[in-house]
Amino acid sequence: MATSDVVTLEDGTFDNEVLKSEIPVLVDFWATWCGPCKAIAPVVEQIAVDFKGKVKVGKMDIDKHQGVAQKYNVRSIPTLLVFKGGKVIDTVIGSDRTRLLESVRKAAS
Repeated sequence: MATSDVVTLEDGTFDNEVLKSEIPVLVDFWATWCGPCKAIAPVVEQIAVDFKGKVKVGKMDIDKHQGVAQKYNVRSIPTLLVFKGGKVIDTVIGSDRTRLLESVRKAAS
């Protein structure tokens, strides 16, 4: 689940929270039954703390909110998309901590 530094995203809030954000946004598409999602969750939460004010971090449960996941062709989870200026600038599939941190650092700079 999302912490105070991680925004819980829904199909209805996605545009305002992500596409219209002034800062880059990391979106974690996940599900409660997904083992790799649970493995990467602490990293996602730490990114929210470490990059607070530079990168917004949100989590979207694909079982509850399927519209956005379908729009962005999320076919496996975890899928983590990095948005900047309303566009996807990077995609990380799976629980690759190093690759995820590299992507977020690049977006924040």
